[in-house]
Amino acid sequence: MTLTIAIESPLGPDLDLLFQRHAADMQADTPPESIHMLPRDLLALPGITFFVTRDDGVAVAMGAVKQLGESEGELKSMHVLAEHRGRGLSRMLLRHMLGNARSAGLQRLSLETGAQASFAAARGLYAREGFSECPPFGSYRTDPNSVFMTMSI
Repeated sequence: MTLTIAIESPLGPDLDLLFQRHAADMQADTPPESIHMLPRDLLALPGITFFVTRDDGVAVAMGAVKQLGESEGELKSMHVLAEHRGRGLSRMLLRHMLGNARSAGLQRLSLETGAQASFAAARGLYAREGFSECPPFGSYRTDPNSVFMTMSI
C-alpha cells in the first residue's frame, strides 16, 4: 500500500466516483438549501487548492482549501470513500491540508459541516484536530443543518 497526497485538478476523470459519493452523502439527509458543497468545476478556479489522496494510484479521498482573504481559508469538499474509512485517511489528509495552508501564509481555517448525526465523525475529527465551533463566517448564514468551525493555524 502506497499512500500519496498531491495537489491535482478536480476535473480529473478518475475522480468521478469521489464526487458522485460526496454528492450522494450530502444529499442523503441534508435539505437542498443547506448543501454548501461547491460544484466540481468551481473547485478548479484560482484561489482553491484541491488535494487527492491515492492508495496505490487509486483516488480514495479528496479535500480543498479555498482562499477567503490574505490570511484566511475555508476547508471544502472533504470526502473519503466509505470502503477506505477507518484507516486514518481523513486525519492524514486534514493535517496535510493544514500544513499546506500554513506554508501558504494562512493564519485561520474555517469550515461548514452538517449538524446531522451522519456528520458526527467529521465534527469529531475537526474538534480533535483543534477546530472549535464558531458563528457563520463569510457569506454563510445561521442554519439549523450547519455547524461552523474555525481554528488558528
